[in-house]
Amino acid sequence: MGRRYANGRNSDRGPGAHRDVSLLSPYLRRRLVREDEVVAAALQAHGLADAEKFIQEVFWRGYFKGWLERRPAIWSGYRDGLAQDLAALDSDRRLRREVERAEAGASGLDCFDAWVEELVETGYLHNHARMWFASIWIFSFGLPWRLGADFFYRHLLDGDPASNTLSWRWVAGLHTRGKPYAARAWNIAKFTNGRFNPRESDLATDVHGLEHLEPEGLPDVQPIRSVQAPDPALPTALLITEEDCSVEDFPLADLDLRAVATLEASHLRSPREVAAQVGDFERQALLDAAQRTGLRASPMRAGLPETLAHWATAAGVGQIVTPYVPCGPLRDWLDEAAAALAPEGITLAEWRRDWDGAIWPHATAGFFKVKKQIPDILVTLGLS
Repeated sequence: MGRRYANGRNSDRGPGAHRDVSLLSPYLRRRLVREDEVVAAALQAHGLADAEKFIQEVFWRGYFKGWLERRPAIWSGYRDGLAQDLAALDSDRRLRREVERAEAGASGLDCFDAWVEELVETGYLHNHARMWFASIWIFSFGLPWRLGADFFYRHLLDGDPASNTLSWRWVAGLHTRGKPYAARAWNIAKFTNGRFNPRESDLATDVHGLEHLEPEGLPDVQPIRSVQAPDPALPTALLITEEDCSVEDFPLADLDLRAVATLEASHLRSPREVAAQVGDFERQALLDAAQRTGLRASPMRAGLPETLAHWATAAGVGQIVTPYVPCGPLRDWLDEAAAALAPEGITLAEWRRDWDGAIWPHATAGFFKVKKQIPDILVTLGLS
């Protein structure tokens, strides 16, 4: 988390050899390990100066989540645009053939095909490889960016709607408008330590962002969504999702708990099939989370949204309580489920963590606005 990370984090050494990165992202994504925990560990071991780069990367995750919370129309646009791109696959044989070749790791570009293999087999890619991959997909292969984002989201163990969607948009020049990320042959050779040596002619050299696809620009920043606080007087059902698997941190003893359930929802990531190892990881994370509460939990799967109301009604509760569910497919599902909860007099209450509450108010523009607040945020959270 210190100088070794700062000096070596950009090097992609390949599957089984990733050395100077933490590999914690699948656990941080589900808060099996919390962001404040790893930041506290980094500060204790190295101090703020030497751990600065690591801490900034942890803050990037919070920044992306907050940014999408403040512009939820970006998620809706991704979701609707993906549906259109998938429909185009059905009607455009050439596009379908090219996407299938890329997703099969049969593009003929060695580095890209190796990254496909690693992603599909392990559910992980080094962050630098993700940037190169997305740039090649968009600018060298000329494929729709949302289909690439969907490919990542279906396979990444750390797949997160905010980080994944906004990272692809960043590469495409849509997040920081007019500043696309161009994969360069020398950069790939240098930071893979010569494992790959693509020719300049293999990659797009004249890279222009895709901002022309969104001529209206970014949507206006919205207020942070307010939450319904749990009511200790109501009979309560606890819902555990992969959005936060450290449920024991919250005041469960203050609630009149009548039922507990874990909710599998990783299949909601895409209309296409989500990798089996993503679902397996989610199930194990939910089981671990439930066991740490000391409560007996029933397994549920996010199917028809009204099933949530059926479960809560059968349990005789007046509210369902869950850690905050941010913008993404599970939020969409819960919003649909709320329509069936309301007629039964059942509310959906949430806990929002101080970590999110400290970062999200600043996540309105580029990361720099959050970055310069990091020292003050650390003080606010009692980490410095």
